[in-house]
Amino acid sequence: MTEPADTLLIAIAQLNPTVGDVFGNLAIARRTRQTAGEAGADLVVFPELFIAGYPAEDLVLKPAFLAACQEAVEALAAETATGPAVLIGAPWVEEGRLFNSVLLLEEGKISAVRHKVDLPNYGVFDEKRVFAAGPLPGPIPFKGVRLGVPICEDIWGPDVVECLAETGAEILIVPNGSPYRRSVHAERENIAVARVVESHLPLLYVNQVGGQDELVFDGASFVLNADRFPALQFPGFVERVRLSRWQRFEDTWRCLGGNLVEAMEGDEADYAACVVGLRDYVNKNGFPGVVLGLSGGIDSALCAAMAVDALGRERVRCLMLPYRFTSEDSLKDADAVAGALGVSYEVVPIAPAVEGLEAVLAPLFAGTERDVTEENLQARVRGTLLMSVSNKFGAMVVTTGNKSEMSTGYATLYGDMNGGFNPIKDLYKTEVLRLARLRNRWKPAEALGPDGIVIPEALIAKPPSAELRADQKDEDALPPYPLLDTILARLVEGESALDEIIAEGFDAATVARVARLLAGAEYKRRQAAPGVKVTGRSFGRDRRYPITNRFREA
Repeated sequence: MTEPADTLLIAIAQLNPTVGDVFGNLAIARRTRQTAGEAGADLVVFPELFIAGYPAEDLVLKPAFLAACQEAVEALAAETATGPAVLIGAPWVEEGRLFNSVLLLEEGKISAVRHKVDLPNYGVFDEKRVFAAGPLPGPIPFKGVRLGVPICEDIWGPDVVECLAETGAEILIVPNGSPYRRSVHAERENIAVARVVESHLPLLYVNQVGGQDELVFDGASFVLNADRFPALQFPGFVERVRLSRWQRFEDTWRCLGGNLVEAMEGDEADYAACVVGLRDYVNKNGFPGVVLGLSGGIDSALCAAMAVDALGRERVRCLMLPYRFTSEDSLKDADAVAGALGVSYEVVPIAPAVEGLEAVLAPLFAGTERDVTEENLQARVRGTLLMSVSNKFGAMVVTTGNKSEMSTGYATLYGDMNGGFNPIKDLYKTEVLRLARLRNRWKPAEALGPDGIVIPEALIAKPPSAELRADQKDEDALPPYPLLDTILARLVEGESALDEIIAEGFDAATVARVARLLAGAEYKRRQAAPGVKVTGRSFGRDRRYPITNRFREA
């Protein structure tokens, strides 16, 4: 019988796997285990479904993928005959049922398997579609210590932890794939504190980091002792592997503490999420770099700054595509942004292409007045030119529409909506302005862009305009952005009824108009590029409305 340990060294691996790269993820696990072993670790703990990458969605329904995951886990298990044990997540099949599982690998074998019980099926999650729910688990014995291993959502309710505590768990280890959204760190901490209070057990929370399509995982792993006080706090949005030191005191285990880094919150966290999401989308999909239209407006300027912070200036190419409605201020501002960021920058006038299309269409449009059709030709020419540069050189087009535009349909299909990814898709216009000012005084620690002002204040302050006709301003077609964004937040994130919004003091006609714009633009949103989720309710994964939909509130 194993003599109970009085000390444990547990390496916490806050890492960035790639969905589907089973043997690449295995290689990361091997390197991490080797490094942790050299530091004296007894156990290395990885995030949820690390071998597969999270979320793997319907990829886990492919038998060949599941076989690859099993092969990787078994290969890693064989290597644990010496050195530290491993607690790692993978999709796992037992008796014909597929589970979201965590496996303890030690002494050259798989010594224990535990399955996720509470499968989330809300917001961005759809686990009930692919996984079976596991039974309530008991603790896993390791070196004579009973480890309780609830998986991510299993700690958001009391039942799983209560079962573990009642069956003798001594330490809770929680592998997570918990994506970023505003205020999520405080929510996680409150949930963890509640489980610690109920169980009287210390809790180690390890979370994935990095971008996966629209989702960004912020890491921010932590340890709470049984007295609820934090012993470790990892930084957000960066990979880190740290050794946690645990000691038994009579009947209680305690982490002896270490680095406590203040969790990134608010606008800084939003900006970091956008940068990480863009970086990993580009890198994990194998693009050599990005290209974007730098219009002299705030949205493209912020996207350019994010791209340089994510990838470095050498991998960012900017094109100014002016037409006769492009102002001198816009030309000057775009040049200033490109110069401050140090990116490749070219000015390519589009008049020949626009006027050529107008000439081709003239017989078809005979007898009609000029309207938004001709305006949209400009946007579509720009979109075509950017996509052509992408096709020729392989760089991905970054599209730059904000959430206010995506909400109201104030964007041109096959024009400014062209692109592979949008880092600001879930930021309202007022938030874009706020993050631009933030970037001029701060950047994430691992950002590759320059310090200091990269977006001129004059650009931030000028009235927004699509510049598709003379003297055009966004407020010609939309309510002022502070008002628009306030109403949109209530409609999109809050799902508030129109009469509730009007009762707050908003003009009834304006509220009704914004609601009509929101409902009527669903077909455009369905065709928009993916983009980083930062709010509680992003378009796409969170908010799925039918395109054909006649319901309108009175």
